[in-house]
Amino acid sequence: MTTSRRRTAVSRLVQLLAAMALLAGPTACAGSDDRHVTVMVPWTGQDEFGAFHSVVEDFQHDTGITVDVQVTRALTQQLDAAVKADAPPDLAVLPSPAAIARSVDDLEPLDEGTVDTGAYLEPFRGLAQIDGATYAVPVKIDVKSLVWYDTETTDTPRTRSTDALHAFARKGGLGWCLGLASGPTSGWPGADWIADIVLADAGTRVYARWAAGRLPWTSSAIVRAWTRWRDLVGAADLKKASEAGFTEATQAMAAAKPGCRLAHGARSALAADVRKEPRFDFVAPAAHAPLEVSGDFIGMFTDDNPAARTFVHYLSGAHAQQTWVDAAGSAAFSARADGIVYRNAVQRRIAALLRPASGHPLCFGAADMMSPDTAAAFYRAVLDYADEGGDAGKLMERLQKVQTSFGEDQVPQGDICSGSG
Repeated sequence: MTTSRRRTAVSRLVQLLAAMALLAGPTACAGSDDRHVTVMVPWTGQDEFGAFHSVVEDFQHDTGITVDVQVTRALTQQLDAAVKADAPPDLAVLPSPAAIARSVDDLEPLDEGTVDTGAYLEPFRGLAQIDGATYAVPVKIDVKSLVWYDTETTDTPRTRSTDALHAFARKGGLGWCLGLASGPTSGWPGADWIADIVLADAGTRVYARWAAGRLPWTSSAIVRAWTRWRDLVGAADLKKASEAGFTEATQAMAAAKPGCRLAHGARSALAADVRKEPRFDFVAPAAHAPLEVSGDFIGMFTDDNPAARTFVHYLSGAHAQQTWVDAAGSAAFSARADGIVYRNAVQRRIAALLRPASGHPLCFGAADMMSPDTAAAFYRAVLDYADEGGDAGKLMERLQKVQTSFGEDQVPQGDICSGSG
């Protein structure tokens, strides 16, 4: 590692540790100083945090406003505790439309002077709105429906269809780099993949009904997606994945002797060594195929701090979004409809998939649309299925009982998918 790179790595680590240290102290009194803003974020990885912090540094330099970043891997729990204690941060990242809907009574609406809602792509724009009011702004988005491979050692798969990928992987003896462990949200990589299979095989209407809780887990399309996932990965590899870290699992693709050759998911979920190597590419989705997407939103939890509105306005603007995309190690994509330039060829191709001209309907991740309890049960079921196997139909019966027992609305207002399927 060169001296320059070493300084950069150390600098980012210091920034990360300094931000995390804020968690040990009392939360700043929100709204007490119009030159100070607090924001709670879940980005604990060096690259993720470093990319966001580069935007923070620019903002502080340009405005003279101080930003205290509170970093936590348990954002939902800590945010809930802070709100209940009447000491919320000014701003917080909300990782899904369901989180926005769940927090709507505590969120402050964002007016057009703060957020230019017309600048954002669907479905991200509409899913941040409730009863016509905007309660959050998408600051970072991604595409989950991608299959990654090494162009130097693996022939290019011809299509992303489940059947074609199954045949391709089996014929070449290629293993999947899959890890399901992710702390309190372990299981989500499998939930994303199962949702992607439902979307690809059953289409947007079935997918949207299922995510909304209007199609039971026991329906044939859902049960079939679980069994197809197990068949695609293989029972033995699926069992190993239940305890493997989701990012670390993809690191094996970059090893001198790769232990696996294929990976499924967003670019941000790949190991840094895989993201940074140009030889790793993704399978181009079939024309007009629906794509599963995700997004992180910023919401405001205080109403008496103009600095908070200034920071939201800045974060959602083209300049800050470009800075975020350009930051070293960043895997972010912008929800802005235009004005963002992607320097990397792979990034440009992914960004193009998000534009209406691509012809791909974009559907928000199903688990991200479900109530927290239902999503947690979904993740738990993924781990159980990976570790124990068993009858997918019976597992879906249990999931349906869990969902019914919660009796909660699952989908926020707004269409889960953009375009038509």
